Parts: sequence; structure tokens; C-alpha cells
Amino acid sequence: MRKFWTAFFVVLASWVIAEPALAQQGISAVTVVTNDDGSQDYTMTLQALFIMTALSLIPAFIMMMTSFTRIIVVLSILRQAIGLQQSPSNQILVGVSLFLSMFIMAPVFEEINERALQPYLSEQMTSMDAIEEAKGPMRAFMLSQTRVKDLETFVRIAGDEGKYADTDEVPLTILIPAFVTSELKTAFQIGFMLFIPFLIIDLVVASILMAMGMMMLSPMIVSLPFKLMLFVLVDGWNLIFGTLATSFGMGV
Repeated sequence: MRKFWTAFFVVLASWVIAEPALAQQGISAVTVVTNDDGSQDYTMTLQALFIMTALSLIPAFIMMMTSFTRIIVVLSILRQAIGLQQSPSNQILVGVSLFLSMFIMAPVFEEINERALQPYLSEQMTSMDAIEEAKGPMRAFMLSQTRVKDLETFVRIAGDEGKYADTDEVPLTILIPAFVTSELKTAFQIGFMLFIPFLIIDLVVASILMAMGMMMLSPMIVSLPFKLMLFVLVDGWNLIFGTLATSFGMGV
């Protein structure tokens, strides 16, 4: 599995970074030149440069082209709504978001593995053919989560109105920012719904303290145990993770 994920992200990153350049056939990673005295010089070509550059951008691809953005934003809003500043820590939130993203994206990755990665590793297709095959599942996933309004907005900003007859023709330079915009909007909608019950508890506690004349006592200190108790009693983590998974169409 480690080899699969490594190879997958290398192929994905190479496709996004070098998509225009990959239109040229027959670019080798290393060129060997034999000198007159029998020695050999090795020259790195643009393909190797694209691959090395893509490796440094893999974290950005994971965050911007998968379900990671929505999950991490919702979990951050949840922590703020409960009133906890450092628990769970940022490392835990990122780790949970990463593995939950892998769970949600598993069907997409499996399709890419069957259609592109395995045929490429078995030398049944070229790297460019594999990239074209891998493009389909990722594009389908992002389009399914992208609002038409957001897609039309970035098409208009790019000055390409009326240029694309089908959404499959929209390039990644337009699709990815539209997808991220839709993910942020959905995350804030879910976060708003999470905030309401905790806000009600804060208002009730603040009203009781004011009626008792205890205005110097911070309502946050008193309401925090009640919010934690409510979250545990309703099995909050199960509800949150289940809602996030179903928001991407899983289990529907």
C-alpha cells in the first residue's frame, strides 16, 4: 500500500504540473552523452525537473483536490464552538482529517489504480495515457462537489464564457479553485449548524449567572463542562464523521 500511495501521488502531481508539457512525446528523464574520450555525461531534462517540483507540491494537491479542506475546516469550527483552544491539538485534527480523507477518497483512488496506475506499472500503457485515464475519476469527483455557480464564476473571471460546451472540457486551472470555493462554503454551512447548540448553552449559562449576580465569573468556564457533556452524550464524534462522509455521497 505504501508503494501504491507513493506512486499514485507522484503520477497525480506530475499530471497537474506538467499537463501542457506532456503533450510532447518521447521526453526521457536522463540523456546520456558519450564524449570522444569514451567518458559519459548525464543531462537532466525537463521531465525530471517537473517531477521534482511536483513532489514538493504534493501536500497542496492533497488539501486542494480531495475532501481534506472540508473536513479540517469543520473540525476547526467544532473545536472553536466547544470553547477548546488546544484540544484536540492541530496535529490530531490534521491527522484525523488526512485519514478520513483517505477513507472518503478510497473509491476514487481504487478506480485510478485499476484504470491508470496498474496498467502503467505493468507497462501496458505510456505515462501520458495513464495520466489521461487518471484524470477522469479525479475530475468526476471534483465536479460532483462543485457548485455550478462557483464554476461559472471562475469561467467568467477567466474570460472563457461560452467556450466550454460541457463541464468535462473545463481545465483544471478553473475547476480546482471552483472546487475549493464550494468546499469552503459547504464547510461553513456545516460549521454553522454545529455552532447553534453550543451557542444556546452559552446563552443559557450567561443568563443564569447574570440573574444570580455573578457577573465577574466567565460564562465560558461554567458552560464548557456542559458542552463537553452534551457532545459526549449525543456521541458527537460519530455524528460528525458520519455527517462528513455522507456529505460526499458515501452511504447514500
